[in-house]
Amino acid sequence: MVGSTRFFARRGGVPLAAFSTALVTALITSLAVPTALAAGTASATTPAANTPAAPAALTQPALVTPKALHAAMLAVTSAGARLVAAGERGTILYSDDAGKTWRQAAVPVSVSLTALQFVDAKNGWAVGHQGVVLHTVDGGATWRKQLDGTQAAALVLLDASASFGPDRDKEVAQAQHLVDDGPDKPFLDLYFDSPRTGYVLGAYNLMFRTDDGGATWQPWQSRVANPKGLHLYGMKGAAGAIYLAGEQGLLLRSTDNGNSFNALATPYKGSYFGVLATRGGALLAYGLRGNAFRSSDRGATWTPVTTGVQASLAAGAVMADGAVVLVSQGGDVLTSRDDGLTFAAQAGTALPLAAVAQAGDGSLVVAGLRGLRRLPYDMLEQ
Repeated sequence: MVGSTRFFARRGGVPLAAFSTALVTALITSLAVPTALAAGTASATTPAANTPAAPAALTQPALVTPKALHAAMLAVTSAGARLVAAGERGTILYSDDAGKTWRQAAVPVSVSLTALQFVDAKNGWAVGHQGVVLHTVDGGATWRKQLDGTQAAALVLLDASASFGPDRDKEVAQAQHLVDDGPDKPFLDLYFDSPRTGYVLGAYNLMFRTDDGGATWQPWQSRVANPKGLHLYGMKGAAGAIYLAGEQGLLLRSTDNGNSFNALATPYKGSYFGVLATRGGALLAYGLRGNAFRSSDRGATWTPVTTGVQASLAAGAVMADGAVVLVSQGGDVLTSRDDGLTFAAQAGTALPLAAVAQAGDGSLVVAGLRGLRRLPYDMLEQ
């Protein structure tokens, strides 16, 4: 295990530049709570006896409406040739014509969704507020809930109760506080390296792992060297390692198949909102105020990258031809054709951007405050 402290108490909000401004208030509410997490390896799905009633958003399906096309969207990714996007109030959209038209998916919750990943054309997961984890087996057309914050808190309490350590009583008391808080802590990202093994992560070091495709989940906080309980914003696997990006300059790496995550020394103390691997094998970490850093030695050392923007970098993606694209909360679209060494600004949007993906026809699709927008890829050519 990494570290011995399972639970933390920490107050205060966080920089939220990675998210569309329409959702900032909701996210502040979900993060500005004193109880933070760290737990061991319990696995269960039965809530504790004193678990509060589930909020309506966890049981009310997302409203199917034409207005969903203009909802704030926080994530977009590919599922084979299909594009799938997710955002506020449980909205999930999918497109089979490279983002020209969209259809709304059937979603069993109405909480805001923050991240998506597909491991193939059919199997994918989405995470979001109130500790929600959703799963699809039909390419994003329909979804079912695998986990929520009520169940997640029950897992942490079960794990603490099974502990025989010297701090057991304290851990149990703090876990009970977590249960009493209700499902108020969001998941902010996820990473699956196969249809069976994956992780969900978020506020206050919140992290769970599944080895059966989401049928059961294990608390994973104690595997993460994050003694302050800092928020975890992004996760990515690359070249046999897994990387975590978080607030206050936190970057971590696992080289043992996710069994432990150890901190990396970085030159920046601001928040990182994501990390990606370039086609050439370099790592690129990006975050607040336009800051980005590149590593060519698996995170041992980092070099600043000049982005030319001051807005926070919310998301990045690697194109089919190896180009790297970053998007910002200021609507900037930045591209690199030299493996992340330098970036050039392209025609972006006037609204905050939260995610970017490449469609099957090569065009870019960006997600943001006013929904989804296609950008022609030839605008990126130099």
